[in-house]
Amino acid sequence: MRQPAEWRQADLPQPPPYTLRNVVRIIGPSAILLGLSLGSGDWILGPAATARWGPGILWICTLSVLLQALLNTEMARYTLATGESIFAGFMRVAPGPRVWGPVYALLHLGQVGWPGWALAAASTLAAAFLGRMPRAEDGAVVVGLGYAIFLGAVAVTLLGTRARRTVEWAEWLVMAWTLGFLAALGLLLVPWSVWQAVAVGFVWPSLPAERDVSFDWVLLAAFAAYAGGGGTINAALTHWLRDKGFGMAGTIESRPVVVGGESVRFAREGMAFAPTEANLGKWRQWWRYLRTDFWYLWTAGCLAGMALPALLAAHFATRGEIWTGLTAPAWLAQAVGWRYGFVVWTLVLLTGFAILALTQVGIVEGFARSVTDILWTARARSRAPGAEGAAGGLYYAVLVAFTAAGCAAMTLADPFRLILIGANVAALNFVLLSLHTVWINRALLPRELRPSLWRELGVLACGAFFAALLAKVLRDPTRLSGLLG
Repeated sequence: MRQPAEWRQADLPQPPPYTLRNVVRIIGPSAILLGLSLGSGDWILGPAATARWGPGILWICTLSVLLQALLNTEMARYTLATGESIFAGFMRVAPGPRVWGPVYALLHLGQVGWPGWALAAASTLAAAFLGRMPRAEDGAVVVGLGYAIFLGAVAVTLLGTRARRTVEWAEWLVMAWTLGFLAALGLLLVPWSVWQAVAVGFVWPSLPAERDVSFDWVLLAAFAAYAGGGGTINAALTHWLRDKGFGMAGTIESRPVVVGGESVRFAREGMAFAPTEANLGKWRQWWRYLRTDFWYLWTAGCLAGMALPALLAAHFATRGEIWTGLTAPAWLAQAVGWRYGFVVWTLVLLTGFAILALTQVGIVEGFARSVTDILWTARARSRAPGAEGAAGGLYYAVLVAFTAAGCAAMTLADPFRLILIGANVAALNFVLLSLHTVWINRALLPRELRPSLWRELGVLACGAFFAALLAKVLRDPTRLSGLLG
């Protein structure tokens, strides 16, 4: 395994001038994360937590998003400096690629291999067809629709570049419609006092005493984890940064491979640059784009995306209300639709269906691409140069394994429980990602490019935050066994 001093050397590419047009053209990972977080964290988990404990719980979202933004930039730091994804960096330290490649592939599967988004979309669609909230006796209908949506997401992933670009445009349109629609409902239906309470809840904790209310730590950990993107989904965006030629990724040699009907470029090794004054000047310019993407756009978008559904939950739900089962994904239709008529009911359900179904498409595509990259890199690092093997067959093997796992998981629990399971695994992944990111940035980057002490402490605080939540989850074995059983 090459050490940093032995990496091939090149100058850091010059970033384009920092203008609004170039910002729009270059940044983008945060928009991908926003779309995924809107589908489960914002639409389901945030409102469920707000309905149960009130808007005073929303400070957990703020804290989680800020900690995730810091972790995101520190994972991206490695990609900017070397042109490698953060997963490729993890494989450079002991015990090496033969261990870390399969470990992160399995952790990613453990997080997103529970297709609760497809079942949640099926629940909203069933409610629209039935004209009422789905009941226990409708479970077979919901599961059947869930299978159709999940397998449809897999099929879209196989259709190639043109189909995926169409889906990307649909994701942008649905995200814009969802945020606009929720904002309109909030402005028209929610009094100003509730707006104020929600705004205060994001910055000032106001929780009932634990003796007065039971805290469901499984829900709280899930809410915190999916307040942003979630675990390995955040880390997978470094693949996107590499593919777009961000920083040193614009200099590395790569080989074109066909993955899912699209030609992409995989690189066995990254490159480093000498920390000269000229290169460090360009580094600071690249970092400005990174800061804009992950701190400004992503942080503001996450908070806004969480605030609008939580606003409606704070106004329409009864304090202490517990959402679960087949009805949880259709909470907004239940809360608003019956008061304001069939048109609002239908619009809310179809909006929920669209955002949840497209989230499932994004999850399937992102998992297949990311895990293929992880396993291909691990295999390439474990073999002699030129013996990496084809990625196309690996891609389809990953997709088949993911499809089989997802089909099996949909028979185990309702959509809300599936999302809770995946989100708690995401919390576990945040702990490992935080520790591993501090390790490789300190061990592999030259001193001039390493994060400052406060940044390292912030990333460690991210891991400690999610570790504390998971410790609370593990202290309630009855709730945990109920979730898994």
